[in-house]
Amino acid sequence: MKHGSASTLAALFAISLGACSQPAPPADNAPAVAGEPLATRAVMIGTEGASLPACASTSRVKAAGTDAYWAPGETRAIKAKLAGGTKVSVCEATDDDAWFGVVFAPADFDPDLCGVGKPVANAREYQGPCRWGWIKGGTVQLGA
Repeated sequence: MKHGSASTLAALFAISLGACSQPAPPADNAPAVAGEPLATRAVMIGTEGASLPACASTSRVKAAGTDAYWAPGETRAIKAKLAGGTKVSVCEATDDDAWFGVVFAPADFDPDLCGVGKPVANAREYQGPCRWGWIKGGTVQLGA
């Protein structure tokens, strides 16, 4: 009986080692999941300096709508769904403009109360009262 248990244990150990040596699938192949994101990065406001508005421009989501995510490049957990025409304040962008950090008002809330149209003394993470997220570049009409 000891021999059978030892061989079973050895087989399980070999299988687990084999599984570890397999490369992970590319991140783009990861299934969409609900719940906690793998990465988060708050949107920064005031990155253009203390003499300009906290967020550079007001834009509208294109007709097809878009999803807001927790961080640039993070597409596994959607933070919010934005309908076409939703007004967003673009506060920052990744170096390649592939992602925009935006601030947007919840339903039935005046977007002018988000507090990003006025200058802030120093660049900082947006803390509210509105919502924030990251959207893919090309999903908004800039300055609309």
